[in-house]
Amino acid sequence: MLLLQVIVGGLLLGAIYALFSSGLTLIWGMMNFINFAHGEFVMLGMYVALLVVTWLAGGPATFGVAAAFALFVLGVVVYLSLVRHVMRGPMLAQILSTFGLALLLRYTAFWIFSANFVSLPQTSLSGTVNLGGILMPVAQLVAGLVAVTLTVALHLLLTRTAVGSRLLAVAEDRNAAMLMGIRPDRMQALAWGLSAASAGIAGALMATAYPWSPSVGETFGLTAFVVVALGGFGSVPGALYAGLIIGLIQALSAYWFGPIYKDIVVYALFAALLWLRPQGLMGKA
Repeated sequence: MLLLQVIVGGLLLGAIYALFSSGLTLIWGMMNFINFAHGEFVMLGMYVALLVVTWLAGGPATFGVAAAFALFVLGVVVYLSLVRHVMRGPMLAQILSTFGLALLLRYTAFWIFSANFVSLPQTSLSGTVNLGGILMPVAQLVAGLVAVTLTVALHLLLTRTAVGSRLLAVAEDRNAAMLMGIRPDRMQALAWGLSAASAGIAGALMATAYPWSPSVGETFGLTAFVVVALGGFGSVPGALYAGLIIGLIQALSAYWFGPIYKDIVVYALFAALLWLRPQGLMGKA
């Protein structure tokens, strides 16, 4: 029963990994652009949730929407003020621009919130629930289910709506999309907003169950890159499957070998998979 509880917990955590990684894979698939500040977007979503709870006494629905809106705006601003000016430059300029943005956001958070770990006060998601003998924190259960739902919704948005068709058209051929009346800058700004919003919601969901500090963005950024590379760059379903796999591997590794070994096992298996299948689970060769 304890092992089953560990498995369920790992899958729920993996669902949140999938949600914030889907935003990263969206940017790569649409623009071939690497966002090294994506982990910091997740971290900011956690602090937005904290501010809404402590200042406005808002509940999970309130701070989830607030995190999505705040990070959506930030994503659009980052695209308009930074990304569109460097995306046609050399790859080194792209890497350094978002890496510098990550440092700016991280150390600004250190300056405002300090380096101390914080956690959300008690919310309506506090407590545990018994699922057939499996005791799960309500916050972790709700966070995982919401993350899966939103990841699937993002995939449906890209594949079943007119907006998604425009986004994919810009990803396929920017010039041809312009000839069809689509404004690439507007679509790419929307993509950055959606990417940052997914990270913000994931951060708000993580905040309900785990303590954090400004440095947590670095860890989330590395996790997102592992998930995206494992699932296949540009594939939202791949990010979902890979996120669940990574969460499950981390949970089982911590259970069998100890918490300090969970990342070692994940990165070792990740490196082995890339050796055998470098395009990831659902990426194109």
